[in-house]
Amino acid sequence: MFARKLVQLSTRTAVTPSRLVRGGHGAPQFNEPGGYLFGRKPGEKYESEGWEVIWIGGFAIAFGMIAAGVYYKPDTRIRTWARQEAERQMLEEGDLLEYKTTAYKA
Repeated sequence: MFARKLVQLSTRTAVTPSRLVRGGHGAPQFNEPGGYLFGRKPGEKYESEGWEVIWIGGFAIAFGMIAAGVYYKPDTRIRTWARQEAERQMLEEGDLLEYKTTAYKA
């Protein structure tokens, strides 16, 4: 009885070819090149799918919003702040902000 159980267990756990394919997808498939870009023959009319219009429209709206946001973004550079602060301090002290230009030629 013990020997029969041992034989049954050993045959159950044997590696069979079906157990070697763990992914369950079988052999890898190879698509032969058809010679056409995106699988469409020249002159064939493209039929868009329903989600493509929404996808492209969403990207266009997002691009427009980002472009407007970058265009109207406030100037937060340190040099701009320092210039404004220096002009404010010069006005408080009574200094001139504009300088006369001279026609100096070397």
